[in-house]
Amino acid sequence: MYTVFLYSIFLKDMLQNRKIIHVDADCFYAAIEMRDDPSLRDIPIAIGGPENTRSVLSTANYAARVYGVRSAMPTSVAKRLCPALRVLPGNMHKYRTASEQMHVIFREFTDIIEPLSLDEAYLDVTDSSHFQGSATRIAEEIRSRIWLEVGITVSAGVAANKFIAKVASDWDKPDGLTVVTPEKQFEFVSTIPVKSISGIGRVAQEKLAVLGVFNCADLQTLDFVVLQKNFGSMAFRLSQFALGIDDRPVSVSRERKSISVEHTFSKDLPDLKECQTVLPILLSDLKKRMTGRNFESQLSKYYLKMKFDDFKQTTIEQPIKNKLSDDVFLALLQQAYERYRRPVRLIGVGYRLSPPKPLQLTLPFS
Repeated sequence: MYTVFLYSIFLKDMLQNRKIIHVDADCFYAAIEMRDDPSLRDIPIAIGGPENTRSVLSTANYAARVYGVRSAMPTSVAKRLCPALRVLPGNMHKYRTASEQMHVIFREFTDIIEPLSLDEAYLDVTDSSHFQGSATRIAEEIRSRIWLEVGITVSAGVAANKFIAKVASDWDKPDGLTVVTPEKQFEFVSTIPVKSISGIGRVAQEKLAVLGVFNCADLQTLDFVVLQKNFGSMAFRLSQFALGIDDRPVSVSRERKSISVEHTFSKDLPDLKECQTVLPILLSDLKKRMTGRNFESQLSKYYLKMKFDDFKQTTIEQPIKNKLSDDVFLALLQQAYERYRRPVRLIGVGYRLSPPKPLQLTLPFS
């Protein structure tokens, strides 16, 4: 009965026949550097901090990825994998300029654009009249224009919803275009590995593997009761994605869900006392970040993140009940440290935000 219910949603999703494009630049920061300095094109490069610091890489070009170098990897680890790796400091001004150039091109085809980062965005072209409404032709034109005007390649996925479009954009990287028509959607989604589903990290992959689930076809046949027992409230979304169902709209304005600061220390903090010493600095930075932003009415929870020397990470949250108090962060710090009691590599502090309340219009009555 539940499968029939989901399949009815699947048919409804198909009948909506939306046209969504997901555009994703190929190794964006590195691509900009290679564009501006052609001598970098055939050597392994990455964007990040020096090897003798605790920095991680923002991205790496494909020549570096051959050696196993990837984004979010510590620079020191990347250099061990690829001794010839050239690490560049990066230039955010150049990257923002290139991103703005891309968005100028996007806006020629639609105003319904949801940016995910500087180099990645969803476009809803359902009602676009360009190329007689062909989303495939629009995607081809966008890719061509970005290459000619920005000087970098992008990959794109075209589908009837955001989930399939995003997976499709990664299907034929770099410089690829993958189109999934509504008729081919179910066939395509069945081949998708579960790791491609948003929110499925390493731990969730391991849990699914124990259940014999490695791709969406496996997930489609898994008993929902079993899925719910292992994944709770996340089960319904997983079962929908397994069928290629995603009714999320392309959201022009993305709501901010948190405000925070964090710091990776040049040397691990050896104990709780040292962590307590740096906490006031983090809280001061958090208050500066909040200055001039009207978030007070949206603050819903305190949260603190801690990453240890073995890269294990923990996050603790607590609802805000009365006035804001730094003492709450002190208590959360102690609770987080007690979970592993190891040297600490990173601490982050912040507030979760609830959606802004709609303005109420008061009408005068005589």
